[in-house]
Parts: sequence; structure tokens; C-alpha cells
Amino acid sequence: MITEIGIVAGEIWHYLDAHGESLLSVMVRHIDKPRDLILMSVGWLAREGHVVLVSQNGDHKISLRK
Repeated sequence: MITEIGIVAGEIWHYLDAHGESLLSVMVRHIDKPRDLILMSVGWLAREGHVVLVSQNGDHKISLRK
């Protein structure tokens, strides 16, 4: 499971690098992985300091840390 989380974290990083900041709800629609796995991977990236999360109107905006 840890390997899958890491692989999806890489997909998220590449998605954000290509598209810039994104709402979580939009990113979940564009990355073809289960929502729970995406959430775990976002948590991993946040914990490692690779992304910035901001709550916005019941959703979360995610961007790569500069």
C-alpha cells in the first residue's frame, strides 16, 4: 500500500507541475485513481512539505510549494 501511495503522490506532483494549483475535487476527476488513495497521497505530500493546502468554500486548493 505504501508503494501505491508513493506512486500516486508522484502522479499528483506531475499533475500540479503541469496544471498549476488545483482544487482537490478537480484533481480527483482527472487522476484515474480511487479518491481515498489520492487523499492519502496528498497527505503524504503535505507532510513532506511538497504541497500547500488551503481550504476554499468546502474544497481544498492544492499547489506545489515553491
